[in-house]
Amino acid sequence: MTQKIIYMDNAAATRLDEAVFEAMKPCYFENYAVATSEFGYSQGLEARETLAEARASIASALGAAPEEFIFTSGNTESSNLALKGVAKALGNKKGKHLIVSKIEDFPVLQSARSLEKQGFEVDYLEVDDLGFVKLDQLEALLRPDTILVSVQHANHEIGTVQDLETIGRLCSEKNVLFHTDATHTFTRLPLDVRRIKVDLITVSAHTIHGPKGIGGLYVRRGTSLEKIADGGFQEFDLRAGIENIPGAVGFAKAVSLVTEEENARLKVMRDRLIEQVITKIPLVTLNGDPEKRIPQNANLSFHHVEGESITLHLDMYGIAVSTGSACFSRSLEASHVMMAIGGDHERAHGSIRFTFSRYNTMEEIDLVVETLANIVENLRRISPLGKQGGV
Repeated sequence: MTQKIIYMDNAAATRLDEAVFEAMKPCYFENYAVATSEFGYSQGLEARETLAEARASIASALGAAPEEFIFTSGNTESSNLALKGVAKALGNKKGKHLIVSKIEDFPVLQSARSLEKQGFEVDYLEVDDLGFVKLDQLEALLRPDTILVSVQHANHEIGTVQDLETIGRLCSEKNVLFHTDATHTFTRLPLDVRRIKVDLITVSAHTIHGPKGIGGLYVRRGTSLEKIADGGFQEFDLRAGIENIPGAVGFAKAVSLVTEEENARLKVMRDRLIEQVITKIPLVTLNGDPEKRIPQNANLSFHHVEGESITLHLDMYGIAVSTGSACFSRSLEASHVMMAIGGDHERAHGSIRFTFSRYNTMEEIDLVVETLANIVENLRRISPLGKQGGV
């Protein structure tokens, strides 16, 4: 008998919704032409129309015009294009100074470090113990030669949601472009470019039950941006390469399926898990803000025990969770996010991220907490860390 899997690592990837798969199928078997065909035959024109409909649907969810949204291969490419594309466009015109927060996901951080090697100057913005960027420091760091600020909408590990409205206003007042990585908030939290002064937004389908390998970048009209990969003139000449029309259609369908009721349900599951864990298991710290956090994220540190040991034991019971970001968990180094919010190595290595989806249930929450309580108790009993902590 196959063991039922309880999957709670939905920040890394979500199960594809069957309705998304059905929407994509015709693009593989019926009309699989290239949207930018030079020959103008009917299948190519139909493919172009299909792509345009998907683009308009996703753009409208951001309050944007269709021509302000370009498709990419996912959040990594989108963030690379945002930072490097702005640097390429403005580096020899306005300046070579960028500001990014210390707790950004790796596509932003590594792009910033790559630009540093090319002669750009990057300031890394501090955060407080809940993960909020220090707005007074941001204001002080803004300079005449600053070309871009990049601060994520919500953190991928601890879930803290930033004040985009204030950050956008500060950047706008100084004529500085503002990019935000909304990989974990798009459709989960309100994000309207008509209200918030943000110039570039990274989004992706893989966190909302859409297909992997498709994402997008919102680019406000008039934003200085140059493509970073040479080739064709696709995506308004900002992203070369044959368009992933099945992915675009799947992304649009995934966006349409997210509802306010679903997000409210995720929040209830999140709060139930946090409350039960803190009630039933001693020496646990909630990471991130308890209220201003994305509805699908709960990140907790279990003191005097290794998070890696917890995840391995949970896996034996068919429960999948993460010790940090999907890219980070292979490394033995302490999480840069946890260290930035003032955590030590023990707290960082003892952290577990639970992220929920429409396929999780309240019954699963209760089972996970019960299993987790037994695992932590047993691990602390045999762990040298537990003995040192007086457990």
